[in-house]
Amino acid sequence: MARADNTYSRVVAGMKVLLPLAALGLLSTLFLISQRIDPSAPVPTVAIDLEQRAQDLGVTRPTFAGLSGRGDEIAVRADVAWPERDAPHRLLAERVTGEIGLTGGGEVRLRSVTARVDQRTMTAMLEGAVHINTTTGYEIDTERLDTRLDALYAESPGPVTATGPVGDLDAGRMILHESPGSGDAELLFSGGVRLVYHPNIEKDQDR
Repeated sequence: MARADNTYSRVVAGMKVLLPLAALGLLSTLFLISQRIDPSAPVPTVAIDLEQRAQDLGVTRPTFAGLSGRGDEIAVRADVAWPERDAPHRLLAERVTGEIGLTGGGEVRLRSVTARVDQRTMTAMLEGAVHINTTTGYEIDTERLDTRLDALYAESPGPVTATGPVGDLDAGRMILHESPGSGDAELLFSGGVRLVYHPNIEKDQDR
């Protein structure tokens, strides 16, 4: 019985020596296979294009508003807008809507896919499936509309198609402006206007 106790004691004593040595061996192996670090080397970083980050910043639901000299209220809104990289005073906007509240009580509503707003010149260029409708009954479609934010002026430099109280028409150009004679808002079509007249049958029957 005493011999067994002595054997057990010797095994326990040996393990007390071997286990710490094995642990030291494992630690030294980990240090050997790990990547050597140079304390004088610069800290690794991820390259970030700060200019691109600034360019990508946008504003959601912005509104650009102005007032004409005669009191017409002009507003252009967008789902999102951000500054141009080389010209921060010019903003690019997407999914655009707008209103022109006329002093005479009427309203012109605008819609387009994109717009470029210049805050220095107080102008906005609407592009892409531009749709215009007025409280006087006109529905107008074009690909581009140049409008001012500080005056009653909107111009489509390209072809337009429209429906209105008198019928359907095609034109090479359209201008909404203040009439020089009366001062009222005037919608002017020019450039090879083609009108398909739709007579008001109900009105003719009443007569």
